[in-house]
Amino acid sequence: MPAPSGAPGPHTLRGLAHPLRVRILALLREHGASTATRVAERLGESSGATSYHLRQLAAYGFVEDVPGRGAGRERWWRTVARRNDTAHHLRAAAADGFHRLHEFLGGADDMPPELLAGVAIDDLTLRLTPAQAVELVSRIRALLGDLPTEPGSEEFVVQWQVFPRLAPRRQASRRNQR
Repeated sequence: MPAPSGAPGPHTLRGLAHPLRVRILALLREHGASTATRVAERLGESSGATSYHLRQLAAYGFVEDVPGRGAGRERWWRTVARRNDTAHHLRAAAADGFHRLHEFLGGADDMPPELLAGVAIDDLTLRLTPAQAVELVSRIRALLGDLPTEPGSEEFVVQWQVFPRLAPRRQASRRNQR
């Protein structure tokens, strides 16, 4: 399967059909190159499973070997920068975000109230110009980057989305173009 160029189509997106592949790709994007064994340890999976799914991601053009890194059977993998990858990246990030939220909700009943006090799942529709949306994203990133890590802190996943709502006629128009 050659790695497709340009925008990913349905065939390419099949490479992300397995939720573990989405998690692996998100981990490599967040933490950089890694081996199947290290990915397995971080995700609580077997190295055989992560090795298989890394090879599948490579076959679909999402990851590649890191040249000159690793010895013997130790194989290092990194994400592949792709042209016109914005929509693909957003789909992968949304799928990973859904997986993380679903995993959290499965264990939320057993969490202490002090951890649950900082949880919010909400949305708000704003009217923004494209420039205002860019400014909003920039300000959110700055706010998140300025938060200090304190002793006794826990890891929290912060998910946020900023995207234009498609008007009903634009949605119908896009469906008719397919």
